[in-house]
Amino acid sequence: MKIAVFGAGSIGVYVGASLYAAGADVVMIGRAGMHRQIASQGVLLSDLAGRRQQLVALDFPYEENPSALADADLILVTVKSADSTAAAAAIAECAKPGALIVSLQNGFGNADALRRVMTGWQVLAGMVPFNVVQMEGSRFHRGSGGELMIEACPGFEPWQAIFDKAHLPIQQRHDFAAIQWGKLLLNLNNAVNALSDLPLKEELSQRAYRGCLALLIEEALQILRAAGIRPAKIARAAPQFLPALLRLPDALFKRIAAAMLKIDPEARSSMWEDLRAGRRTEVDYLNGAIVSLAQSLGRDALANRNIAALIHAAERTGLQSLSGEALYLNLQSRNLQSDTKR
Repeated sequence: MKIAVFGAGSIGVYVGASLYAAGADVVMIGRAGMHRQIASQGVLLSDLAGRRQQLVALDFPYEENPSALADADLILVTVKSADSTAAAAAIAECAKPGALIVSLQNGFGNADALRRVMTGWQVLAGMVPFNVVQMEGSRFHRGSGGELMIEACPGFEPWQAIFDKAHLPIQQRHDFAAIQWGKLLLNLNNAVNALSDLPLKEELSQRAYRGCLALLIEEALQILRAAGIRPAKIARAAPQFLPALLRLPDALFKRIAAAMLKIDPEARSSMWEDLRAGRRTEVDYLNGAIVSLAQSLGRDALANRNIAALIHAAERTGLQSLSGEALYLNLQSRNLQSDTKR
């Protein structure tokens, strides 16, 4: 049974290469720049637990043409959220009718975007809890923990063993919409981390930045409650306790919430990586999802709207780091111009 990874950037290469190293029949499909990098340097996989696995460039299964997925039985979609519709069209042109499609993307609504185009295929929503950062030497480093999750589906059972062997165990969940909202609450930190210009562990170790994240999560929880949505518990703490936990003094936070700081010192958010590379971010599908939900209820999500505006400004003019105190003031400002668009 063949696995294709469509949109193989940092997450896609890490997942695909891990499966390949475990003996799966895999093809990764992505951009020419990544193809050239892997063809010349191969792939070095590393993680928080100390795993290091070098995969040589010779015969590494990376392609640029979507037709390479034509005989795949399982297709993992790892493109950025804004590219979901275009990816679905490209996959639909080449995929065989019985292929199972799994969205392993950040943000809310990606699986629905795929389903709208791929009406003849079964599409499952999925969630990647960990972050992957590209390092020098074609190293793809997993800097945080957690297990992959997908919508419960009997058709996925044949694949479970190879994911386990690849150090990518997958939980199947029946409450997947709640899981996505729970993950989105944690992903609100992507923008905070990007604007701090600090590694995740260093950013989360500072109370001022945690206060910004607490404000974003608190606002999101209010909107979710108004919409009748109950996000699932993804972190050690239940969603409703996260704001109070994040606002604790540094010494107390480090003692009580040590698990939240179990992050590799090298790890950063994918949004920081996108801004550094001059790419469009996924902020409209993370903080913007809260803004859109609030608007649908006739409400405002000021803090999330403001941080989306700051990220869009950084997309246009380049990343300018903000202190935690300065960022907090910006989140509360009534004067920021927002251009958040879904």
